[in-house]
Amino acid sequence: MHRYIALPLALSLTAFAADKPSTTKPAQPAAETLDLATIARIREEGIGRSHVMEYAGALFDLSGPRLTFSPDYQKAADWSVDQFKHMGLVNAHTESFGETGMGWRQIGTSVLMTQPGTATMLAQAGPWSPATKGEITAEVIAVPTLHTPADLDKWKGKLAGKVVLYGDAPKTSPNPSAPLESYDAAKLQHLSEFPLDGDQGETDVLPTDPNFWGKRFTTFKEDLAKFFAAEHAVAALIPGGSNGALHDDTSTAGFGWFVFKPEHRQMIPGAVINTESFLRMSRLLEHKVPVSVRINIQTEFTGDKVDGLNVVADLPGTDPALQDQIVMAGGHLDSWVAGTGATDDGAGVVVAMEALRILKALDLKPRRTIRVALWGGEEQGIYGSRGYVVNHLASMKYPEGEKYKNLPAFVMLPSSVTPKADYANFDAYFNMDNGTGKFLGVYAEGNSEAASIFRQWMEPVKDLGFTAISERATGATDHVSFDQVGLPGFQFIQDPRDYDTRSHHTALDTYERLSEPDLRQAATIMAIFLWNASQRDAMMPRKTVNLSVPKPLAGLYPKVN
Repeated sequence: MHRYIALPLALSLTAFAADKPSTTKPAQPAAETLDLATIARIREEGIGRSHVMEYAGALFDLSGPRLTFSPDYQKAADWSVDQFKHMGLVNAHTESFGETGMGWRQIGTSVLMTQPGTATMLAQAGPWSPATKGEITAEVIAVPTLHTPADLDKWKGKLAGKVVLYGDAPKTSPNPSAPLESYDAAKLQHLSEFPLDGDQGETDVLPTDPNFWGKRFTTFKEDLAKFFAAEHAVAALIPGGSNGALHDDTSTAGFGWFVFKPEHRQMIPGAVINTESFLRMSRLLEHKVPVSVRINIQTEFTGDKVDGLNVVADLPGTDPALQDQIVMAGGHLDSWVAGTGATDDGAGVVVAMEALRILKALDLKPRRTIRVALWGGEEQGIYGSRGYVVNHLASMKYPEGEKYKNLPAFVMLPSSVTPKADYANFDAYFNMDNGTGKFLGVYAEGNSEAASIFRQWMEPVKDLGFTAISERATGATDHVSFDQVGLPGFQFIQDPRDYDTRSHHTALDTYERLSEPDLRQAATIMAIFLWNASQRDAMMPRKTVNLSVPKPLAGLYPKVN
């Protein structure tokens, strides 16, 4: 999941011609009819006979990290298809989401200090980094963060044969906050109250202003890597972040967001090292003490145009009038490389998988088809879910002009949305992507009718800790791809635990960070939500859509792994 950018939540669609799918809102029942006997069976299966940790162990320990386009991602996708077939789902397959990138994997990375003393450092190759020319011992030179092409001039002729210690030293505290967090009743009450000032940044909803994003999607980081390579530097080392443990091993911390594309190929071998080692070397160099390291970055490229893949499977609907309508659940299968992607977003993957297993194990017959999707490319900009939407549900056009030309589509508000044939039959999408924490509620994304429905669905699971319905939006993950085209897409409110403080994008994102009771609870509630949606007479309500957003509201639902 991304914590750096957020995708806007679109509130506008194009006007539809007579032959386009209708946007007439279906009549909703005055009260929800809940099948309490089936909900009780789902609870018993999900809590008492869970397979969630079996899925987790097999996926994370066998496949390891699952970088998009990598051989390990392909291995995980194939494994997921096999699991869905084994549990009896139909049409289990991988499908392209319409983007290609370079296949890449890390074979091994080591960085050892050799002068003024010996020390072993934690190190990971930056995703899509080239390899060094074998093991090299070289002097280290500190280069602070550079911002403009003019800043490069002062370093010309100084970097040949050196390992660049690049970037400003992170700020650390000897009194860090507690690694485990939990939302108490007061926090949930706060999230249940819509902010009257419209500021939803607290829930990762970020600005839609193109000027904001234009400053972040420049080519300067790529130019910087080219400069280091042209000056014959050996490699570059960057700090993992203020939390240590290789925090933030993503490409955004290195030399360009789009390094997965051949035309944006990183030109200098680079590794992320633990903050403590970075700071030690920084202090030594600041005091004019020479530092040398022995470095070996071993990586392999496995193709320039590897298809990005999603995994999709169905539990078919049985009502002739409703079986073509789709209720979906999902999480993103891809991860970064320092850990094994257990909390980001392996937890969401195994919860979606377990939710479908529960329904199938109970031999339940949903009226609507329930589809599970495991997305690729989320960490690069929700490419997988966006590709699914574009391929199946709706096409999008984006603003044109100078200030938009370098921006990727995933940070822009569509100027128009044109539904495809399947748009009318899409019911709702439910997503999990905030770590291992249990479900405490759900964000209704400004959909008041959906919020009212969720408050009724909440009653039979309140005793599981599911107590908060928020009409706020939340950003940074795959439900946005659906919400952005006017379709119901929802993300659950989760207990934070150590997601932001310890596991998110770090070497600690492993099986050991998972909470089995929380995952059992989440999978059970996911299964209940899917079942409830599949059984309703009416489809889930959609937000009212207009041809344009009034100016005072233009930043109200801004947003995106």
